[in-house]
Amino acid sequence: MQDPNLDTNALSVSVPRSLTRPGLSAKLLMLTVLFVMLAEVLIYLPSVANFRRNWLNDRLAAAQIAVLVLEGVPADGGLPEGSEARLLAGVGARAIAARVGGARRLLSLDTMPQEVALTVDLRQLDWVTAISDAVQVLVAPPHGMPIRVLGEAVGGADFVEMVIDEGPLRRAMLKFSANLLLVSLLISGLTAVLVYVALNGLIVGPIRQLAANVMEFEADPENPHRAITPTQRADEIGEAERALARMQRTLAGELRTKKHLAELGLAVSKINHDLRNMLAAAQLMSDRLTETRDPKIRRFAPRLIATLDRAIAFCQATLAYGRAAEAMPDLRDVALRQLVADSGELLGLAEHPVVAFANDVPAELSLPCDPDQMARVLLNLMRNSVQALTEAGAEAGRRPTLTVTAGREAADIVLRVVDNGPGVPDRARANLFQAFRGSVSPGGAGLGLAIAAELVRLHGGTIALEPSQVGAVFKVALPLRAA
Repeated sequence: MQDPNLDTNALSVSVPRSLTRPGLSAKLLMLTVLFVMLAEVLIYLPSVANFRRNWLNDRLAAAQIAVLVLEGVPADGGLPEGSEARLLAGVGARAIAARVGGARRLLSLDTMPQEVALTVDLRQLDWVTAISDAVQVLVAPPHGMPIRVLGEAVGGADFVEMVIDEGPLRRAMLKFSANLLLVSLLISGLTAVLVYVALNGLIVGPIRQLAANVMEFEADPENPHRAITPTQRADEIGEAERALARMQRTLAGELRTKKHLAELGLAVSKINHDLRNMLAAAQLMSDRLTETRDPKIRRFAPRLIATLDRAIAFCQATLAYGRAAEAMPDLRDVALRQLVADSGELLGLAEHPVVAFANDVPAELSLPCDPDQMARVLLNLMRNSVQALTEAGAEAGRRPTLTVTAGREAADIVLRVVDNGPGVPDRARANLFQAFRGSVSPGGAGLGLAIAAELVRLHGGTIALEPSQVGAVFKVALPLRAA
């Protein structure tokens, strides 16, 4: 049955991007055009200012020719009739003036205008002023008044100046701007297309393939054939393809394994549930064997009962681990020494024929924990030690002994389960606290330590196997909490 609180939208498969929204390629094209046009604007301003300067310099150059003509004419004489009009028309100026030998010479059909709209001194014109004046000519409405232009002169003249109408200059600048805009649009379009094609082939296209593969893999992540086939590219995209391929293959394998384990775990849990009931019935019947008078049966009955006990404990551990999750611990102050003593009593350590038991936990030491969960932790750790000591014994000349100690260390209460048995094999250390992989004893499932580790983590503590010269030392550290 589906969980009503489950968000089905969160589990839906990703769908391709809507065609009504601009994709990465379209955004790339628009940004390329925008950046190229911005660069053209930054180029345009100095270009139009330079055009204006050159246009005025060309007019001054023509005016200087007229000045040379003036220098050849005596001061008390004049130009032939009609010459002034032709000179001014060739320059495109209303008037031309020059200072020659300290005297001012004027070439004009009318008197020099008294008012001008602007005076432009090309001898002292900087770039900032040139750009500002050029923009003003383009954007400001025509005012109908002439402008005065000054510049260096050649020959014997000190300087030359002219008065011209601003209209021809403005028309020439507008024409230059239109031509520059047309060229800029062509360059921008060509650049944008080339950049678009290059980046689309090198970056956007492979990224689209990565995105399409991820969405395809999402629909069936357990299918290894949906993993991407990386190219031979040596750049970052090639590295991303190879990393994605490794991740997809690993994930597909893990998902298949987990699915099989989940199905197997469900089957094992059902079998264990029934098997535990059958073993419990067999245990009850085997208890009666101890009452028989047959010496052989009386001798083998305890071993049969012990074997059934271990089988029942294994079934219970498997079912306990197969639950969806352990409950959060109900913390309360617990006398740790008594908890250890109860665990030893459940394991029959007080009258154990092989293993000696020492409870070295201080009587006054209390631990904030869930007593039921902590009892399970102690039972799993102590049972492992008892099994190891019973099967393999202790070091030569010593009796197999299980010792439990505890004490405060910094902000934790540290409990140690110590035995003088054979220790933990090297092959089991890497996966010691992982279910079905960390078995220490032959035939074991490795569930006891996995369950203990999970319960300790729920308490906010840690569990580890400490290095030791003899036997095994399991350390459980649980944080102290204020009452």
